[in-house]
Amino acid sequence: MKRNETIADKLGIPMPLLPGYLGILIFMMGDGMETGWLSPYLIERGMSMQQNATLFTAYGVTIAIASWFSGVMAETFTPKKTMLIGLLTYLAGTIGFVGIGLKDLNYATMLITYALRGFGYPLFAYSFLVWVSYATPPAALGRAVGWFWFVFTGGLNVLGAFYSSWAIRALGHIPALWSAIFWVLLGASFALLFNKAPFRVNEQAKENKWKELLKGLTIVRTEPKVAIGGIVRVINTTAQFAFPIFLPTYMASHGFNTTDWLYIWGTIFTSNIVFNLVFGFVGDRLGWRQTIAWFGGVGCGITTLLLYYMPQYANGSYWLIMLAGIAWGACLAGYVPLSALVPSLVKKDKGAAMAILNLGAGLPVFVGPAIVGVFIGLAGVKGIMWILAGLYFISALLTRFITLPAEAAGKEPIVTAADTSVLPS
Repeated sequence: MKRNETIADKLGIPMPLLPGYLGILIFMMGDGMETGWLSPYLIERGMSMQQNATLFTAYGVTIAIASWFSGVMAETFTPKKTMLIGLLTYLAGTIGFVGIGLKDLNYATMLITYALRGFGYPLFAYSFLVWVSYATPPAALGRAVGWFWFVFTGGLNVLGAFYSSWAIRALGHIPALWSAIFWVLLGASFALLFNKAPFRVNEQAKENKWKELLKGLTIVRTEPKVAIGGIVRVINTTAQFAFPIFLPTYMASHGFNTTDWLYIWGTIFTSNIVFNLVFGFVGDRLGWRQTIAWFGGVGCGITTLLLYYMPQYANGSYWLIMLAGIAWGACLAGYVPLSALVPSLVKKDKGAAMAILNLGAGLPVFVGPAIVGVFIGLAGVKGIMWILAGLYFISALLTRFITLPAEAAGKEPIVTAADTSVLPS
C-alpha cells in the first residue's frame, strides 16, 4: 500500500465518496422495502390484477425517464443537487401514495403519486454513479462501480427484503411503508451532508442546460458505441424482470413451492452483490470488455438455460437448483464493468453517456415483462428461456464493438493508471 493510500483507496472506493456509498445502501433499503409484498397486499385490499399491472407500469415509466435524465442532470446541475431533487420527489410521492391514495384505496391518486415516487431513486442513485465516474482514477473505476452496484443491489434486493419481512409483521403494512421514509432520510444525510467529494461542474452544460439535456439522446448519433453500450445494459437485467412473472410457476411444476423459490431468488441476489465486487476487480485486471462478454454475456446465457433444464433433470434436488441460481446471479454481475466502460468512451459529456446507460437500466422494467407477454403463449417457458439466453449471447457479440480509442489502435485493452484519456477534460 502506498504511503498515503487508505484501505478504501486500496479497495477501489474514492475515500471522499465513502459516506455516499453508505448513503446509497441505506437509501435503497428504504426505497425497495415494499418490492416483494406490495402487489399481493393491494390485491388483498381489493384491487384487480389489471389495476395492479397499470400501477406498476406507471411506476416503471417514471423510473425509465428518470434513469435517462439522471446522467445529464447530474453533469448539468451537479450530482448533489440532482440527488436532492430525487429525494424530494421520493418523499412527495411516498407521502401522497401512503397518506392519501393507499389510505382510502383512491386509485387515481395512487397512480399519480406512485408514478411520482418512481422519479426518486434513479435521480438519487444514478446521479451518484456519475459522481463516481468523475471522481475515480481510471485504473480503479471498475472496482468503484462494482462497489456502487454492491450497495445499490444490497440495499434494494437484500436488506430491503429482510427489513420488510420483519417490519410488516412487527409494525403492519402501512406503518412499514411510513418507516421507509426514516431510512431514506438517513441514507440521504450520509450521501448529501457527509459526502464531501468535489465535483467540477461542466460550465458549458451550466450555460445551456436544455441543450445538454438533449445530449442524453443525441450522443447516440455522435458516439454510436455509447448506443451499443445502452443496448447491452438493457439485455443485462431483462431476465431479472422477466423471471418473476413465470419462473415461480415453472419451478412449482417441478416440485418447488413458493417458499423454496423465494429462498432461491434471495440467494441469487446475495450471490450477485458479492460478485459485483469480484467482477469490479476482475474487470480492472482482465479488461472490461472481456469481463462483460465472457462472464456477463456468455455466462448468463449458459446459466439461464441451466435454470430451465436443471429442474427437469435434478430429480427435485433443491440444492442443484440453488447452485444454478447462484451461478446466474454471479454471472449477472459480469456486466458491472459496463458502468466503467461506457463513460470511458468519451472525454467529455460523460453525463450524457451515463444517461444512455441509466436509461438501459430502467427499460428492462418493461422489456422483460413484454417478452413474456408476447411470447409465453407462442413459445412457452422453453421458448422464453431460449430467447433470454439468446439475448445474452447477442450482448457478448455486441460488447466486442465497444472499443476504447486505445484498443482500436491495437493497444493493451486494460486501462491503467497512466491512461488519463478517460478523465474529464
